Amino acid sequence: MAATISAPAHRKTIPQLSGGKWIELSNERRGEVYNPSTGQVIGAVPFATVAQTGKVVEAAAAALPAWAETPVVERARLMFRFRALLEQNFEELAALVTREHGKTLAEARAEVNRGIEVVEFACGIPSLITGEVLPNIAGDVDAEAVRHPVGVCVGITPYNFPFMVPLWMFPIALTCGNTFILKPSEKVPLSAVRLGELLSEAGLPDGVFNIVHGDRECVDALLDHPQVAAISFVGSTGIAKYIYERGTANGKRVQSAGGAKNHIVIMPDAEMDQTVKALAASAFGCAGQRCMASSVAVAVGKAGDPIVENLVDYAGQMRVGPTDGNENVDMGPVIRAEHRDRVASYLDIAKGEGATVALDGRRDFKSEGFLLGPSVVDKVKPEMRVWKEEIFGPVLAVVRAADLDEAIAVGNQCDFGNGAAIFTRSGYAARQFKRHFNAGMIGINVGVPAPMAWFPFTGWNRSFFGDLHIQGTESIQFYTRQKVTLTRWPKSEDSHLDPVWRQDRK
Repeated sequence: MAATISAPAHRKTIPQLSGGKWIELSNERRGEVYNPSTGQVIGAVPFATVAQTGKVVEAAAAALPAWAETPVVERARLMFRFRALLEQNFEELAALVTREHGKTLAEARAEVNRGIEVVEFACGIPSLITGEVLPNIAGDVDAEAVRHPVGVCVGITPYNFPFMVPLWMFPIALTCGNTFILKPSEKVPLSAVRLGELLSEAGLPDGVFNIVHGDRECVDALLDHPQVAAISFVGSTGIAKYIYERGTANGKRVQSAGGAKNHIVIMPDAEMDQTVKALAASAFGCAGQRCMASSVAVAVGKAGDPIVENLVDYAGQMRVGPTDGNENVDMGPVIRAEHRDRVASYLDIAKGEGATVALDGRRDFKSEGFLLGPSVVDKVKPEMRVWKEEIFGPVLAVVRAADLDEAIAVGNQCDFGNGAAIFTRSGYAARQFKRHFNAGMIGINVGVPAPMAWFPFTGWNRSFFGDLHIQGTESIQFYTRQKVTLTRWPKSEDSHLDPVWRQDRK
């Protein structure tokens, strides 16, 4: 069993985990870790070279045979112990997410809860991984199909959910009998390290779970390494496509979740207060840095002016500020100063293209943190960049549509297809929307239709590259491969005796 190390909250150099050993690399190539609420550097991440990445893969490969032969019920019991440790350290984990990412504490707690749900799902894998048997499929022939681990699996995860997204992947991969390498975003490595410590405390054998830090050089080494069997990725669409193409070209199975431009349609009969609160929570929750955030509101008919006016009033009163140690805020910072400036630039771009900035989130927050308030851009057209491009920040574009058919047509022009929602009291409108909107996850009066652990995260179009999605039973299929055996036993001279056994008796 790997030894645990002290919590990483104040560590200056972030270690990697390889074969049960925590290693602090001395590489000159490294990235800085910030506390987005203060703008201060709180750590440094040395970037692994190709050779150093290869050693981590070799450690995972060396641990694979013994772990794959460990009974699945024992693997599940380890997950039960891991879950208990997550619960015991719940507040510490939430505070860590807030510290390195900038989420409000309420958002960080919700993230930790959603991650724990996937661990709970993984605890049930002994019931979900059972095979199939069909006796006498042909004359005296029995058929069985069973699932085996795929091998060394890799998770490449984004900065926006440093705790939850890794837990979308490795609990299922490990319980299915694979070994795992986590390559977290170099912007938010602290949660990943703490997860590794808790897995060790739960009793996970050395080398079964590993962590490597790096940039493109490290990622390419993982995509190219012949001992890596499967890659899971969450991030922007351009990189998702690259991961999928390079990984599959090297013969690996890949699930690669990309970006989004999620639409929320507001019908004239929608309940205004509920809709405004849900729209604001969806667009501005986590400072808009999530792939299920609504970034386009399509106001139908008479809903247009009231939804903009009420949303501007509501969002304008949201408390924006540092979140580390402060629960009295509604929205925290974005991840970096340069990201804040890029997101804010879309307000000028939109204005230059003819849209109206109804709420401008740029103001002096009297803070060194990377803060930007909620912004609402009205009268947006589908040809504008603020409609077409993933902004990944607290900017909501409002499009006007005459009726439901036009609203659906507007949304279906979008290249992405992660999620979409409609707010209405009409069953007919809801039915039309869920049947005809071109997205994989649909909300009916639900602003963030992200599925829980028992259902797959079903992005469509350029929001996903691959066949089997993350979460749910599809994830079990992704992390296992099937073996089918056909069996026929010839009848012996003494039908009640096995031929080998009879030979031993002579």
